[in-house]
Amino acid sequence: MELVKTKDNSYTFFNEEYQEIYHSQTGALEEAQKKYIEPLGVKDNQIILDICFGLGYNTFAAIENAKHLKIIALEKDPKVLEDLQRLNINENYNKIIKKVAKDYYYKDENYEIQLILGPAEETIKTVKEMFDIVFLDPFSPRKNPELWSEEFFKEIYSRMKKGAKLATYSCARKIRENLKTAGFKVIDGPNVGRRGPSTNAIKE
Repeated sequence: MELVKTKDNSYTFFNEEYQEIYHSQTGALEEAQKKYIEPLGVKDNQIILDICFGLGYNTFAAIENAKHLKIIALEKDPKVLEDLQRLNINENYNKIIKKVAKDYYYKDENYEIQLILGPAEETIKTVKEMFDIVFLDPFSPRKNPELWSEEFFKEIYSRMKKGAKLATYSCARKIRENLKTAGFKVIDGPNVGRRGPSTNAIKE
């Protein structure tokens, strides 16, 4: 995959199949921190679902901000898991994220991370945990519609604890309608690298 440098000096990739980059060009790591970690209030002792692991930046940002986390990550494309081995971010990324991408599992005294390979709309049905936090980070609704459907959102909703929160970058009206129909309360998330806000959803 083609390596793309973003404005915060972190790197992302351009995906040929979907003809999209994995992160905002204004800053890949900034996007993970400000669009997912901060608005969701990620903290110690949470269980997190990371949908579309990709380069692992959202999981990486979580472990940079909190400890004693259990993270289940879903990813379809083994190629991005191979390619992220080219990145060199810091010790945590190199030690933890790269091992997750290679072995699909990592565990130490602070983190347990499991990666499930396959289409998320199918693999989510195998997940038994109940989550405090959900990162929803697929390609765009136009390119990846199956991960923005009401049906998929209901699968997510059923695996979230009461009061659990979800974040995603899209603020498209249809996406928000699907979230609401699935049972979520929908609110604006922060405006980071785009003209419109992101979206946060809460299971009340």
